[in-house]
Amino acid sequence: MFRTAAATAGIVAAIAVLSAVHLTQGTSSTGVLDVLAAVLGDGDAQTLAVLEGSRVPRLLTALLLGVALGVAGAGMQSVARNPLASPDTLAVNAGAHLAVVATAAFGLSLPVLSSGAAAFVGGLAAAVVVLALSGGGSAGPRLVLVGSAVALTLQSATYLLLLLFEQETTGLFGWGSGSLTVSDLDATAQMTPVVAVAVVALVAMGKSLDVLALGDDNATVLGLRVRRTRVGAVLLTVALTAAAVTVAGPLGFVGLSAPVITRLLVRFVPGFGRHRVLVPVSGLVGVLIVLGADVLLRAVMGSAAAVRVPTGVTTTVLGAVVLVWLARRTRSSAAPRQAPAGRVGVAGSTRRLVVTWVALGALLVAAPVVGLMLGDRLVLLGDLANWVSGRTGTALTFVVDQRLPRVLAALVAGAALAVAGCGIQSVSRNPLAEPGLLGITAGAGLGAIGLITLVPVAGAWQVAGAAGVGATLAFALVYGLAWRAGLDSDRLVVIGIATWSGGTALITLLITTSDPWNTAKALTWMSGSTYGRTPEQVVPTLLALALLLPLLWSRHRELDLHSLDDDTPRVLGLRVERSRLVVLVASGVLAATAVSAIGVVGFVGLVAPHLARSLVGGRHARVLPVAAVLGAVLVSVADTVGRTVISPAQIPAGLVISLIGTPYFVLVLWRTQEMRT
Repeated sequence: MFRTAAATAGIVAAIAVLSAVHLTQGTSSTGVLDVLAAVLGDGDAQTLAVLEGSRVPRLLTALLLGVALGVAGAGMQSVARNPLASPDTLAVNAGAHLAVVATAAFGLSLPVLSSGAAAFVGGLAAAVVVLALSGGGSAGPRLVLVGSAVALTLQSATYLLLLLFEQETTGLFGWGSGSLTVSDLDATAQMTPVVAVAVVALVAMGKSLDVLALGDDNATVLGLRVRRTRVGAVLLTVALTAAAVTVAGPLGFVGLSAPVITRLLVRFVPGFGRHRVLVPVSGLVGVLIVLGADVLLRAVMGSAAAVRVPTGVTTTVLGAVVLVWLARRTRSSAAPRQAPAGRVGVAGSTRRLVVTWVALGALLVAAPVVGLMLGDRLVLLGDLANWVSGRTGTALTFVVDQRLPRVLAALVAGAALAVAGCGIQSVSRNPLAEPGLLGITAGAGLGAIGLITLVPVAGAWQVAGAAGVGATLAFALVYGLAWRAGLDSDRLVVIGIATWSGGTALITLLITTSDPWNTAKALTWMSGSTYGRTPEQVVPTLLALALLLPLLWSRHRELDLHSLDDDTPRVLGLRVERSRLVVLVASGVLAATAVSAIGVVGFVGLVAPHLARSLVGGRHARVLPVAAVLGAVLVSVADTVGRTVISPAQIPAGLVISLIGTPYFVLVLWRTQEMRT
């Protein structure tokens, strides 16, 4: 008991120290001595105005957010009995964020409590979907995979609203990463009672949560109403998350990190293992994380520059590190897979292959033709024929000339991502692996945006090179961290998701520091768009595809062997590591050049290879070219739909693909789960 009290007092003391430092940081000339004088009751009017108008509201908001998210994370991990559960991995943050942005986008000016209620509904709906799809949570990483897929869909919808209603949602992009910049204490004051009631109620449920941790069957035998307990805990944790999102936006991974750090202390302080202590202490640790992140951000960047940077960027990077650590500690939930797809179709007769190729050829011709015809202005087929022969007027020539680079960029980038997905799935034997979910595209996007930010006049080849470096570093990091006595498929994807989250946070950091009000620039790169493409930007991807697709196809037998296991290729004399390195480097280059052409696009490398296998079987001699065609058609169609359905406004192709890819991702999860059982 003494050890528990002493440890808790130490955490409170650390919070007090960080709070004191936090109050001394700001953009005004008010320094440490001025703040100290004000605390002692001898402050001047200017110091008091600075404290009351800016620094104290920011501090109190940080305290509220830390408590709310730390307690919410502890409750979610207890309900799911999974250390990977959190408001982020259950998509609660994403659902609440979408609800808040939707109310602003549609011009609804809601009071704070009503906005909080909308966030609660959005977060609760997301949590219910994730828990239902993941079987109520499990000890393995499946919960994170499903939650991340749902979060990607909700995030895509949020980005879509930010683009379509840019005026109505001004400033919400940076806020969407979690910002402590508040103009007054109105929202904080109104949400404080909600947080206080939810925390007290969750602490009161402590004994029930202790029993629930024993398992549903044991808890039922001991007389616990399991369903009622679980539903009550979920409602309370979602209410806490919704309150935090309403005040400051989705502050990433605080709800994951705080309970994990608290549970690490259990070996030194056994009393922290009981939920009546674990829950409030997680809230205190959450405060330490939020305050520490904000203090560190302003200390490193300076208070003036840090104003534009959401505090959630720092907490997300920290949370990504914690997620990687958890993934490396979590045991595999399944035996090694023997094929890169959940269900592989068997290629039928030669006639079927011919029919398949004829249909794919027709699609490959039709997709770009339709892409050139449709948009904010309809171009007839006869007009296209006249354009080819050079007999069109100036206006029509301008329209088609502008569309052609976009169509070409979509085709070559889609094909490159699909081929990259084939290679990665083969050598990792992971049906869920693809450049986006393994963090490759986020690394490439970070490299490309970093160069564009530092050198605005950089050419297409320089951008492609920077994207290649970022992609290589990202995948090397993911692959190295995922290797632990072998390469576990689920661990690889979870670490990839963590890398993707960290990379996205760093992209947000670059954009908010260099061009904070240019939401279109941010969302164009982070959502994948062909807007404003030029022929020069297509050339690197086209060249990479022309060189590396034949290279990978020439190694199709090696890819077939990689798909089996590690032992068979070695027995047959294949240098496994060397071959794997060649395939991964080629796949990384293809993904990087695709990102340099159209930005960060996910799921193409997942969907296209699976569809190809269902059409022509599992042999890579057939899968690679078919996947390339399917990827090209998929991105081309998504781009055409995105710039046509609400023209003259446009939807980035990456957002359209995310809405298609997420259900397919969940379907693959279910199929792979069936194979395990």
